[in-house]
Amino acid sequence: MKNLIIKKGSYGYIRNHKAVTAIRTAVYMALSVSLYIIGYVTTGTQKNLLTIVAILGCLPACKSLVNCILFLKAVGCSTSLREKVQPFDDRLTVFYDMYFTSYQKDYPISHMALKGNILYGMTEKPKCDCAKAQEHIGQLLIQEGIKNVAVKIYSDPGEYIDRLSQLVETDVEAHKKQDEIINMLYSVTI
Repeated sequence: MKNLIIKKGSYGYIRNHKAVTAIRTAVYMALSVSLYIIGYVTTGTQKNLLTIVAILGCLPACKSLVNCILFLKAVGCSTSLREKVQPFDDRLTVFYDMYFTSYQKDYPISHMALKGNILYGMTEKPKCDCAKAQEHIGQLLIQEGIKNVAVKIYSDPGEYIDRLSQLVETDVEAHKKQDEIINMLYSVTI
């Protein structure tokens, strides 16, 4: 099962996890319902031990359902954008399908690139407020004690590709907390 799951930050992560969470939720729900039915059929009443087990089984089922709803709402990187940014995958630290959530809004970032202290991102959702997304990600980095990282989110693919081309040519040394930046990005996205 582990080989079927795409790692976070890889292309197709959200699409893959939509299916995985939907299947997991269906299995958990079916297991709880079947335990309840078995208990009811065998004893003739709902007052039995299997009813309690079925009710407790609803806890992970409901948690999985919430996760499933969150993934169904999320949108990953399109194939057209992937074709445009794929040449940069070998020369930059890149992330696909990053979906940031906050109390106010969600920020779907289709592609991100990191080099040194520069973090660029591309959103394909027209309603995504790029300025707020930049601010949110910047605040998350500061909360983790990571300072001096320039975050810029783009909504225009042409401009984003131009910036990635410039970033590849830029001679920037690796950020001393690059691993912490990567871990933070993975920990705050779905």
